[in-house]
Parts: sequence; C-alpha cells; structure tokens
Amino acid sequence: MKPEEILAEALRVLRAGGTILYPTDTVWGIGCDATNPESVAKVFEIKKRPEAKSLVLLACDLDMVAKYVREVPSIAVDLVEVNDAPMTIIYPEAQAGKAGEPGDRWHIAWNAVAEDGSVGIRIPLMDWCRQLVFKLGRPLVSTSANISGEPTPLRFSEIPQTIKDAVDFVVPPSVDTQSTGKASQILKVGLRGEIEIIRK
Repeated sequence: MKPEEILAEALRVLRAGGTILYPTDTVWGIGCDATNPESVAKVFEIKKRPEAKSLVLLACDLDMVAKYVREVPSIAVDLVEVNDAPMTIIYPEAQAGKAGEPGDRWHIAWNAVAEDGSVGIRIPLMDWCRQLVFKLGRPLVSTSANISGEPTPLRFSEIPQTIKDAVDFVVPPSVDTQSTGKASQILKVGLRGEIEIIRK
C-alpha cells in the first residue's frame, strides 16, 4: 500500500469505531478515536487492562488540546514550545463525556480519562502520526501494544500476535521511520503553573 492509502485506511477504520496498531514517536501503539467510549472499551479489552487506568492521547497541536481540556496552563504552552523529545503532559481537567452516554466529537470518552478527571496528552513529533490525528480531527488513543502487565514491545517484531490479530487494521511497519523505542517523559501540570515530574 502507498502511504496515502495506508493513511486513508487507518482513518476509515478509526471513523468507523475500529482500532488500529500503529507507530508513534515513542513505541508502537494501539489506537482508536478517543471521543468514542465503545472504541476505547475495545482497546481495554485488547490489552486486558482495567478501565480504572487512564490512557495517553495524541493531539496534533495545542489548538486541539485546548478543545478537550478546561484550560491549557501557560506553563504547558512553554513546555511544548521548547520540547524536542516525546513529552506527555497530564492536564488537570478533561472535557469528558459522562459514563453511560454515547460519545461525541467534542468530549473525550469518559473511559479514556483518569478517575480524577485528568488526561495525559502528547503532541507527537512523528509527521505521519501527527497527520493522522489532524485528519481524524480529534484526539487519538495511544497505548503501548502489549497485554497489560507484560513488557512494552520496542519494535514491531516484538508485538504479540494476539494484539495484531485483535485490532481492525495494522499499519505496515514500513511507515515506522521515527519511533524512538523509548517511553515519553510525563509531566503533570496544574492550573496555577505547578509542575510534577512523573517520568523523566
């Protein structure tokens, strides 16, 4: 498949509520439309992961982030502007839907946020990945392609076959040109400029 065909198929699957296996700027991830609670539930099922655990989301830029959190603190803007490595920022208040309600494109699915209402969002450095999120027009779930509790695969060849079989579309490994194989830094920010380093 040509790159534009791969992108088109990934978007078709995501818009239909499906799941994909795809490369990010860190590791290979399982993804879905982060505003669709049924799709998010599928990701938890694939990973055999408790829904009480939150998920990392990808946004194409800070404008998209601003649509899905109560406020983007100025410190978060500064961090993104100087960042040159994968960085996930945990924002204190997600604009999330309510449990039991169907999803809509203006709210993050209720089961994709933490119990305290916070949400971790990364703007990927990988062009292909950022283009995918931009064309989808809403955040994309990005959780490592492993069964919960098992080691995170650093390369496509290490991803369990059960994961590959469970998703609706596997992006060909040829697209993977910028994955670092390393987890992102995680910072938690507060509305008054507080910063907590969760992972360096």
